[in-house]
Amino acid sequence: MKINIQQVITELAAPIAENLNYELVDVEFVKEGANWYLRIYIDKPGGIGIDDCQIVSEKISDILDKKDPIEQSYYLEVSSPGLERPLKTERDFIKYKGELVELKVFQPVDGKKIFEGELVGLIDNKIVINQEGNTIEFEKNKVAIVKRAVKF
Repeated sequence: MKINIQQVITELAAPIAENLNYELVDVEFVKEGANWYLRIYIDKPGGIGIDDCQIVSEKISDILDKKDPIEQSYYLEVSSPGLERPLKTERDFIKYKGELVELKVFQPVDGKKIFEGELVGLIDNKIVINQEGNTIEFEKNKVAIVKRAVKF
């Protein structure tokens, strides 16, 4: 049986992040070139700094050394999800309700693949945005990514 590394790491890292008053936003385990990367994204009110990443990295590294859930060698990276963070969990859709988001779909809808609007929420497995007074719904499984849209 193949283990889901992202799920295993999430289960190990979430309590550590929570105990340190951080939110575990996402876990990625990806191969780039010849190397594997375990990326752990954390957040907190007011944002994340380098010291935050170092604290969490050290604690998670300790537990990874003890449990050793990943067979191959990899680089551990802990960072902020950034201002334009993707929204993935139900908690994300609640937290960012009312904010401007950019949504990309796999297949064009009315000739468009990218939509921008105010996030209404995740309702009945549909991502709902308000675009200039019009409510638009997208089946969650037909959406490639939803991320915060930051305007400068």
